[in-house]
Amino acid sequence: MWVILTMASAVHWFRKGLRLHDNPALLDAVQNPTTTYVLPVFCLDPIFLRPETVGVNRMNFLLECLQDLDQQLRKLHSRLFVLRGNPLEQLPVFFRKYHTRLLTFEFDTEPYAKQRDTQVRRLCAELGIEVRTRATHTLYDPEDIRRELGDRPTPLTYKSFYAFVTERLGQPMSALDAPAPASGFQTPDVDLDTYTVPSLSELEAYQGLEVETPFRGGETEALRRMENFLRERADEVRSFAKPATSPTAWPVASTTQLSPYFKFGCLSPRLFVERVRSLRPLQQPPVSLIGQIWWREFFTYVAYVTPHFHQMQGNPICRQIPWREAADDARYRAWEEARTGYPWIDACMVQLRQEGWLHHLARHAVACFLTRGDLWVSWERGRETFDRLLVDADYSLNNANWLWLSSSAFFHQYYRVYSPISFPQKYDPNGEYVRHFLPVLKEMPSKYIYTPWLAPVVVQKKAKCIIGEDYPHPIVDHAVVMRENMRRMREALDAGAPQRVPKRPRRDANEASSSSSSS
Repeated sequence: MWVILTMASAVHWFRKGLRLHDNPALLDAVQNPTTTYVLPVFCLDPIFLRPETVGVNRMNFLLECLQDLDQQLRKLHSRLFVLRGNPLEQLPVFFRKYHTRLLTFEFDTEPYAKQRDTQVRRLCAELGIEVRTRATHTLYDPEDIRRELGDRPTPLTYKSFYAFVTERLGQPMSALDAPAPASGFQTPDVDLDTYTVPSLSELEAYQGLEVETPFRGGETEALRRMENFLRERADEVRSFAKPATSPTAWPVASTTQLSPYFKFGCLSPRLFVERVRSLRPLQQPPVSLIGQIWWREFFTYVAYVTPHFHQMQGNPICRQIPWREAADDARYRAWEEARTGYPWIDACMVQLRQEGWLHHLARHAVACFLTRGDLWVSWERGRETFDRLLVDADYSLNNANWLWLSSSAFFHQYYRVYSPISFPQKYDPNGEYVRHFLPVLKEMPSKYIYTPWLAPVVVQKKAKCIIGEDYPHPIVDHAVVMRENMRRMREALDAGAPQRVPKRPRRDANEASSSSSSS
């Protein structure tokens, strides 16, 4: 113990970016010439240890990410130190204990993270600790984009954003290799029985909750999945056009299912783009596989610079629409609990709850149904459900997609509504997806699988599913409410357009995402 008390350390604080490859902030800590040891840290913040906001599937995925990260670090003769508690309280204690002189971490664009990190910077300044951050959750540093935009308004279409960034910033930087065993990575053998990665059962709030997701967390699994997809489905990668993929493909999905790994930073977007490009020729953005990374880039940037992006009130790009707002609204609860009486919608919601994942077109369908299509419930309620249940729940992408699907921002063709009956029939006329996730309907004839209320009683009895007893009647008449909601949307949109994102002052040097500060 005397060594660590007399020799300076660099702490790399993992938050997202739960990987060793393409992690320049981690390399900053490893290669820093004025510190002897590197202490990799993760802090289990109690604000996220709540099943009502972070579901059990996502929490279990996170813990698996940490376990994998710890295992990979041990191959480098290091380990992961897991702190438990408010980072603003736990980090200073850790810094003092291990003579920390440098803190590195990946820059985060989310509102809570920005406030937290500003406070951590202040604490570090008081303790004489230098802080270095790198922006690697996306292809480009959001501050580089903002600097290039200058006084121009924020691009609010994919096309304009993509054109501007590629023209002004060129190709993204190449992905970096993970630290090698001989890279000078030194972590002392201290507190071996403390700061360990907890199991799910050790987290009191999650005790007794069942994990059903098929997704296993960690960088190792992320790289394996990526390489398997690129190798085994190379022709699909080259011809990939996301709108042509199937929302009912199960158990083998029609997309990569890498979104949970991008959310937690187990997989670098720069590495992914490089690996996909190696399979040229490819489709072109926005529908191509690389185009999906650009959608992520676009939404992350707009969320970063837009105040109150997560809500309607105070959000300058959000249409002001008089939705049903109550969290205990009966329609909202029926939707969330898979009791709408529309088998396609309910099957999607069951998959969401069980697996923590949905194909993007399934997400579109249930979001449209909840908001402008059928139930006229606020997109903020649906966003909250997705944020709790999705393993890949991402602040920027989740809010952006709900804004889009509710025609509140980005997309205003409100008359294009997903039918809960005809839409799934295009992909799965026999309803195999519905039969799997709603076994109560497994014996319903294909003719009625999406409209079981139309089945004669004798057919319902034969299928062992009586509508109104074993499965609910439709909560609304889609054909009727769709027309009524279109009228409401016209009135709301005619009432006035939202402002564009206002120009914002530059962050000062203390907050720049690739900055260095010391005292």
